[in-house]
Amino acid sequence: MSKKSLVITILILCMGLIMMGCPKKTVVKEEPSVKTEEAAKSEAKSPAKETTTREQFEKSLVAEKSPGIEGQVFESSMLKDIHFNFDKYDIRPEDAAILKENAALLKKFSNVKVQIEGHCDERGTVEYNLALGERRANKTKDFLVSLGISAVRISTISYGKERPLDPGYNEEAWAKNRRAHTIITAK
Repeated sequence: MSKKSLVITILILCMGLIMMGCPKKTVVKEEPSVKTEEAAKSEAKSPAKETTTREQFEKSLVAEKSPGIEGQVFESSMLKDIHFNFDKYDIRPEDAAILKENAALLKKFSNVKVQIEGHCDERGTVEYNLALGERRANKTKDFLVSLGISAVRISTISYGKERPLDPGYNEEAWAKNRRAHTIITAK
């Protein structure tokens, strides 16, 4: 490279830097935060409320007698079952509200893993009910995932008609047995 072309290159670079200039600093004025008495009180209560929720959650845990597919399992009265219409696996609006409550609880305890059990009533073959129970468990899992719960935290299993909640032989018993039941797993 000749001396002349080196000087031209340096001049072009200098001109480019001059034209670009230095960026101006943006000054952001923060408004003083004004907290109402209510906001201050709710902030003060927040840690206590979280502790209370944790205590309630821990007290609600009851160890199952038989281990699940993921090891020792626990029941919690704070995780509610959802139910399904006959021969269906769609999440009903009233059950969507229940799953939203379950998801809110699971978000508070991000280290908790759960297993969703799909159940059916006694009508239908064993094979059919196992497949339907699996679709119910997976639909429930998908709904929780759509609410922000990590899929890694959720396993599913179908018991079909093998574990009825109510052994009765009528529509009331069958309605109770068509459910997705959520348990807590611990390895």
